[in-house]
Amino acid sequence: MNTQDLRINGERLWQSLMELAQIGATPKGGVKRLTLTDLDKQGRDLVVSWGRQAGMSVTVDKIGNVFMRRAGRNPGQAPVMSGSHIDTQPTGGKFDGNYGVLAALEVVRTLNDHNIETDAPIEVAFWTNEEGSRFVPVMMGSGVFCGAFTLEHAYAAKDVDGKTVRDELERIGYLGTEEPGQHPIGAYFEAHIEQGPVLEDADKVIGVVPGVLGLSWYDCVVTGMEAHAGPTPMGLRKDALQVATRIMQEVVNIGNRYPPYGRGTVGMVQVFPNSRNVIPGEVKFSIDLRNVSSDLLDTMHQEILAFVDQTSRDSGLQISVDRVSYYPPCPFHPDCVGAVRRATAKLGYSNMEVVSGAGHDAIYTARLAPSGMIFVPCKDGISHNEIEDAKSEHLEAGCNVLLHAMLETAGVVNG
Repeated sequence: MNTQDLRINGERLWQSLMELAQIGATPKGGVKRLTLTDLDKQGRDLVVSWGRQAGMSVTVDKIGNVFMRRAGRNPGQAPVMSGSHIDTQPTGGKFDGNYGVLAALEVVRTLNDHNIETDAPIEVAFWTNEEGSRFVPVMMGSGVFCGAFTLEHAYAAKDVDGKTVRDELERIGYLGTEEPGQHPIGAYFEAHIEQGPVLEDADKVIGVVPGVLGLSWYDCVVTGMEAHAGPTPMGLRKDALQVATRIMQEVVNIGNRYPPYGRGTVGMVQVFPNSRNVIPGEVKFSIDLRNVSSDLLDTMHQEILAFVDQTSRDSGLQISVDRVSYYPPCPFHPDCVGAVRRATAKLGYSNMEVVSGAGHDAIYTARLAPSGMIFVPCKDGISHNEIEDAKSEHLEAGCNVLLHAMLETAGVVNG
């Protein structure tokens, strides 16, 4: 058949998602399948069995990343890879990560159905511990793969019960032999639910993802003086909370000053002594700044530091700000973004650019190979929640885009 007319089997994709979702299913309709647990082993075994049924060979590396290969005419050419993760949050949904893995598998099944040979091999990958809900750091498997941190560091990570990553990999039978990072990638695509409300709000089917927001995280501490709320006049107080709220409002202001991708969030606040009739003497809180370019993120960084410094001088209170985490913005490769855009146009789906505000394994693969992402809407923008939901027709559309973007990149020999 003409590959222009090629489409995936949406019903088969949906049924695969629903079958995988039964492993760790929760009463509210979500999934709890924490990484390297017995349930994770069951999920891994099921996906690997599907890969083998589709004729793929399977390789596992030392951090448990799984690569399933469909041969191409040129075995020496680096594979065009697609995937995501199958571990979930404790109150996770059916689609986060799982969709990317099973959409990639559906691409292979569709190529098999129509006896289409590609020049480059096609691979389906799923990465270990993307969620970071049992072990930290997050995006562990892809992070080790690209050298963001060492295998030894990952192996030593422990869960709340003191169990290590290495021991749990060995226990469930996914302590592989291949050195992480030695597996070649020619290009990488990741299909994913958006995990936000933008596509649904705009009534668009496909999000073409040009990149991922960079982030700066800070811990801020404002130190004042506890005192009795009754006898202490307003003008003589050293109220740490009132000073902290000025900074919190400025965090939001900074996010609003740099649209459309500026983000400013205070998500955690600790007030001491947290008593009804005591003026707060110390407030600790988090600051989360994000934007799409390094220059904008650096500007936001400088502005919050300057504001904190001025606020300390104005109030006379001691204020400390420590940056505790930094991830630079990740622009995806123009070739992969272009392939997604061309596939979307060819298929006639409504679309828009959506920069990702969440982390994904594609951030790390982008350090090693051209990478890109495809977003589809999720209901009310909700994710990391048992009620996470997506329409089957949107999932099918995203998978069709993935199919044609991968075909363009891998090269079609016949069909």
